[in-house]
Amino acid sequence: MTRRFAYPATVIQDEDGFWLVTFPDVPEAGTDDREKSVALAASVDALTVALEGYIADRRAIPQPTAPAPEQAIISLPPLVAAKVALYEAMRGRGISNVDMARRLGVTETVVRRLLNPRHASRIDAVCAALAEVGLTAELVTRDAA
Repeated sequence: MTRRFAYPATVIQDEDGFWLVTFPDVPEAGTDDREKSVALAASVDALTVALEGYIADRRAIPQPTAPAPEQAIISLPPLVAAKVALYEAMRGRGISNVDMARRLGVTETVVRRLLNPRHASRIDAVCAALAEVGLTAELVTRDAA
């Protein structure tokens, strides 16, 4: 199964001139700024922090819905997307952090860091963990919108 980690975002300007960015699929994520470009750039962090909360609470990660024509698409950075995919796979297969640590020959602390979207893990370590659950990660590039 292929999974894309890009979420539709609603971008509106409020009556005070601030640009608000919200995510219908991840209501905990949102940001604003007077500059639209700054608000959009900050939305990646807002989305990452919200998904970090889902992981900490051991909740299911919301699946992105199809975007409406007026919505922006915000993609997770590749390392964050790989970590979210690892979390989803472990959760879906009933693999605990301790079980994964045993499989990888590392401590449970290492696995917690592999699952933490804001920890600067090495992508090859996350990919090795993905391989343990039968997944591979691939990077796709495309022209910027």
